[in-house]
Amino acid sequence: MNALKAALVRALLRLCSLLPLRVARALGRGAAALLWPWGGRSRRVIERNLQLAFPALPGAEREQLARRSFRAKGELAAEMGHLWLRSWRHVQSLVKAVHGAELIRAAGMERRGVIVLAPHLGNWEMVGLHTATLGATVSLYEPPKLAGLAPLIRRARERSGATLVPTDSRGIARLLRSVKRGGISGILPDQVPASLHSGQNAPFMGVPCFTGTLVSNLLHRTGALAVFGYARRVPGGFEVCYRAARPEIYDKDMAVSLAALNRGVQDCLEHCVEQYQWEYKRFRVRPATGPGVYDDL
Repeated sequence: MNALKAALVRALLRLCSLLPLRVARALGRGAAALLWPWGGRSRRVIERNLQLAFPALPGAEREQLARRSFRAKGELAAEMGHLWLRSWRHVQSLVKAVHGAELIRAAGMERRGVIVLAPHLGNWEMVGLHTATLGATVSLYEPPKLAGLAPLIRRARERSGATLVPTDSRGIARLLRSVKRGGISGILPDQVPASLHSGQNAPFMGVPCFTGTLVSNLLHRTGALAVFGYARRVPGGFEVCYRAARPEIYDKDMAVSLAALNRGVQDCLEHCVEQYQWEYKRFRVRPATGPGVYDDL
């Protein structure tokens, strides 16, 4: 069954890759609009997350934001064929503007490592591809649930020069060595860790949620520069933006560092809030104390 699902996904990706990007995105938005009334759990998670993140926003406006977020999810799925299957030259042509790359280049000139924090905002696949053009890049990689897509995704992510390593102790050790030598690493800062030993609760959008400590630990051990990166969806392609993290992210007090990490994600999403992955259960806390915010969905 998984092999059949992977084959279907590959076929849809191929179809979207053959369409002009604007048409593929329109197709994604249209599919999302049709699915919205039956959005099921994904829609309910989006609505719950927006309720938690924007409690003061009037209900009607929050509902419209949820709809836009759902449509952005459709655009994201539809444009992946272009990023994963089209030529590298074509992918490069989709970058319409770049802001803040001088932060990474300057660190490279000083042989200082850089940790690029790419939240689930806009198209984070484009961030990874672009970052690798700025210097030697090692990024963590976890194979997809559909194993049949793994070769396609790995090949696509490495073609701009990045080296992918597994999310285990050996992979992290390799990433650590690379950053200490002045290389670049790419990490998703808003992914909820599976292990209780890999994070602690810290505020995001004013709500406590379980936040990984990997980034803070790497910064303390390497002296690397922390830079947030996201690729905002714009007509015809993407606008890639890099911005320095808040100074508090380097604080040795883990609570202070994690609060700055989450605040940095919030700073990024404020520029294109509907393009954030609001269907992800970001507001989970661990260990759970009483009913979780998603238990009734």
